[in-house]
Amino acid sequence: MQELQILTEQAILKGVDFLEDHQFPNGEFCCYIGDEDEMKMCIAQSNIFPGSLIAYALLPLKHLPVITEILDKAAAFLQYQMMRGGVWNNFSILNPLFPVCPPDVDNTVCASKVLQALNKSYPANEELILANRSKSGLFYTWYALRPIFVPLKDFWLLCLRALKHPVGSFFFWKKTEASRYDIDAVVNANALFYFGYTAETAPIVPYLLNIIATEKEGDCDLWYRNPFTVYYFFSRLYKTGIKEMEPAKLTITNRVLLTVNADGSFGTGVLDTALGIIVLLNGDYDSPILEQAVEFLLSRQKKSGGWPRWAVYYGGPKKHLCYGSEELTTGFCLEALALYSILNQKKNERL
Repeated sequence: MQELQILTEQAILKGVDFLEDHQFPNGEFCCYIGDEDEMKMCIAQSNIFPGSLIAYALLPLKHLPVITEILDKAAAFLQYQMMRGGVWNNFSILNPLFPVCPPDVDNTVCASKVLQALNKSYPANEELILANRSKSGLFYTWYALRPIFVPLKDFWLLCLRALKHPVGSFFFWKKTEASRYDIDAVVNANALFYFGYTAETAPIVPYLLNIIATEKEGDCDLWYRNPFTVYYFFSRLYKTGIKEMEPAKLTITNRVLLTVNADGSFGTGVLDTALGIIVLLNGDYDSPILEQAVEFLLSRQKKSGGWPRWAVYYGGPKKHLCYGSEELTTGFCLEALALYSILNQKKNERL
């Protein structure tokens, strides 16, 4: 146990060095687009979302000075990419798709959560986010024109932005798997994570619990098609004290455990294993299975300090577009190892 703890801490430092070396000067992290999960053939594209995910994953390590520097740069990048009223797009302003892609709730709440955790400034955006809900109380994914009345100037200016590029906006809805009325489970889970459990977000809970109860986690969100990513985002809810989500805790934990492989990994490899470790720890699970999973992650770390890229999210159910990078996988691996290390430190303190 003590030897594994030392190896884990060494791997964390190597992984942190990798992210420091690979963070762009403007605070952005690399994102690739490929056409299959392993992303062997891919191209780089300037996206905002990986920065939010990596920054949040690094929060358990923010006591390290180098992590503070990484997070400060990531926060500055997010602040610079912010749109009217404190919302965010999936694509950065450098990306040619930025003008035609509408801003969305998922990028907005994830970026806001990071800035909130780091005590960085951003506009009060709660009212603008809450305005983008359906009659059922669930959040629409996109800020898009729909026949509804919202008494907020910023809301309409965001939606009417599409009129600046009518042809490009038309083809965005025509050629992508998105629609103006998309309601996605992980998007709503992340909104609940940002706001906490309130009267406004209460309708999200039965929606999410039903997904787990009916085993629909592999097909509950257009953009997150891997159950492990769904488990990851759902598990953050009960971990941070939203007790209304606790009925899903045991089921999610057991479903991760059903995927254990002979080599100690979960699911299909490194990314699933990292997410699986985090999910188990978020569910207060502790057994030698965790040690084996950590050993698997350590064995797959590259000499560079990073871990192999794998698709984290997609451009829709057809998976024609897969988004990921070594940096993004490394962020999740570091979160998993950091949480495992914290668990061991607490155990040693009790001895």
